[in-house]
Amino acid sequence: MPIRAVLWDIDDTIFDYSGAERTGALRHLEAEGLLGAFGGEERALGTWREVMETHYARFLTGELDFTEHRRERVRAFLGPSVSDSAADAWFAAYYVHFEAAWSVFPDVVPALDALTPGYRHGLLSNSSTAHQERKLTRLGLRDRFECLVCSQELGHAKPAPEAFLGACEALGLPPEEVAYVGDKADTDARGADAAGLYGVWLDRTGSVTAPDLRRITGLAELPALLAADTRFGAPSPIG
Repeated sequence: MPIRAVLWDIDDTIFDYSGAERTGALRHLEAEGLLGAFGGEERALGTWREVMETHYARFLTGELDFTEHRRERVRAFLGPSVSDSAADAWFAAYYVHFEAAWSVFPDVVPALDALTPGYRHGLLSNSSTAHQERKLTRLGLRDRFECLVCSQELGHAKPAPEAFLGACEALGLPPEEVAYVGDKADTDARGADAAGLYGVWLDRTGSVTAPDLRRITGLAELPALLAADTRFGAPSPIG
């Protein structure tokens, strides 16, 4: 059975999350007069990133909901006494700067054009549906994808097999007919492979090797990789 659909990760695969976060955080912290308190830009950004990763992990395990994880990020950054309303306001001010820096990687639309109509497309993200719907709509990409499956509503986060299988169910396809493309080797590519999908690691830095994974350094390489799939003795729909 050939690959019939591509499931896509969103942040740092389609959307330049890291670039927007860096720009947004710097602009917000500068506006708040906080860069000096953390010893300069890089130290402040390092703390911001560490706090995000810590509390986003709590969101992924279900310990916090999406709003709560944002509040905890602010408290970890500013101090534990910050109220819910103050944390919401502070994060909203950051988000204005973050959103102003949103952009799609330049290879995304050409790759989607090259793969359509040969493949169907869906999205699987460790996030909330409302958050990602708004982002994709703002970026002009939402109508390129049949479905958007997110961990908060699904109840499972990548790399759990249930996350990938839930997205395949949304497409109405068995996992062996679905490719998954994401920027994280373990969470995305290995997780997809373990669930029976065709995992593809998008390593935009091109600085790491992983012989056990299907690896591309840009989305321009994806159509040829999918077309060359002969796992089941048949080529994919386009060539």
